Amino acid sequence: MHDRDFYKDSLFGVAIGDAVGVPYEFRSREAIARNPAKDMVGYGTYDLPPGTWSDDASLTFCLADALCTDFDLQKIANNFLAWRYDNFWTARGEVFDVGMTTQRAIERLAKKVRPDLAGDFDASSNGNGSLMRILPLLFHIKNMPITERYDIVRKVSSITHGHIRSAIACFYYLEFGRQLLSNDDLTEAYHETNAHVKAFFNKTTIVKEEIAIFDRLFNGDIPNLEMNDINSSGYVVHTLEASIWCLMKTGCYRDAILLAVNLGSDTDTTAAVTGGLAGLLYSYDNIPEDWRLKLARKKDIEDLAERLRQKFTK
Repeated sequence: MHDRDFYKDSLFGVAIGDAVGVPYEFRSREAIARNPAKDMVGYGTYDLPPGTWSDDASLTFCLADALCTDFDLQKIANNFLAWRYDNFWTARGEVFDVGMTTQRAIERLAKKVRPDLAGDFDASSNGNGSLMRILPLLFHIKNMPITERYDIVRKVSSITHGHIRSAIACFYYLEFGRQLLSNDDLTEAYHETNAHVKAFFNKTTIVKEEIAIFDRLFNGDIPNLEMNDINSSGYVVHTLEASIWCLMKTGCYRDAILLAVNLGSDTDTTAAVTGGLAGLLYSYDNIPEDWRLKLARKKDIEDLAERLRQKFTK
């Protein structure tokens, strides 16, 4: 495990999952079931070539790019602004998809609102827009005490999604990723994550009702659920549950991504979030070679992964 390039694994894991899901976005599970996703294809929803990733990977790369220098919320926010208004870290030179909550936050950032206060804080604004981009933060926080890890995750989530539920989802996801850095036993990593994340939150002042929303994860039930029990909407809890379910129902990167896409609805984000963990679990080399070759800006992503590696392996 110590010889692995987790930086490359995670960035390509997110981007390739995103790209496989893009052509199917907004299609229902029933519609996709009539012609299931079996490969990386193009066109579809946005009429874009194969290998095109969306806002999920773009904002992931914006965060990763900012982390290559000293940790700075304003730098992250500036990168998000550059993406939205100057096409920074877009797949093919244009922004073609942006969530409403993220758009509102970016408009506040443009008006110089402090980054950790820019996201919506109401319970109805718990889309998956901070979860989908959060994975690179793992490398900044992985060796910190758990309280500090959570505090930083909450602040970075709040740049676009300020409600505590989004922060809990992002934290759970990164803690799962943190387990996968040293443990390739997926079932063990899942139960370890549940045990220490639930114990941590039970010691905090977070209202118990918010923690209880994640009970299907914490109680270890997710792997035992059927597809009909799994939702794949843009709601952050649905995306988190679906990604863990897809990971635990399959045995390789390709199968995890295709299962995520075939859930329908928010296909690109479900697959991107699944892909981040699947990349950490299985490695870049386990991703189908033809998917890697089709990916937009492959060399730029490799360069970004190398800059991250140099930053965090000094």
